[in-house]
Amino acid sequence: MGVFTYESEIVTAIPPAKMFKACILDGDTLIPKIVPQVFKSVEYLEGNGEPGSIRKVTFAQGNQFNYMKQKVEALDTEKFEYIYSVIEGDPLMNMLDKITYEIKLEDSPGGGSICKTSIKYYTIGDIELKEEAIKAGKEKALGVLFKSIEAYVVANPNAY
Repeated sequence: MGVFTYESEIVTAIPPAKMFKACILDGDTLIPKIVPQVFKSVEYLEGNGEPGSIRKVTFAQGNQFNYMKQKVEALDTEKFEYIYSVIEGDPLMNMLDKITYEIKLEDSPGGGSICKTSIKYYTIGDIELKEEAIKAGKEKALGVLFKSIEAYVVANPNAY
């Protein structure tokens, strides 16, 4: 098994506490509302969001993926840190054992957030991943997600 790590930083205008609440704590209901062209639904199969919880994410029709199951590994609401793993489903592409996302929100100098994400891809056997393809796809996906949440929070200031 090999491990490939991808790291990114996205700056938003939303302070960490608000961004964490919108993206992580309320993300299961909020994200399908604001990007319905990507996500159809999120449902908990075990637990309700605490570490050890298992949830099923169903993608909207027309996407390259149908579903994925995720396991919440860690949640720290004071440090704005969240870790979860994709443990089953189409994003693993029969090439990966799991994908682990480590998300940390920090203050940015401009008053918003720096969303730091580290993604670890655990390959099956000797499979090698093409770094360029992963980087391009993840930068686009993470950018769309965080910017969509940022736009929602700005447009709905009383919600957060």
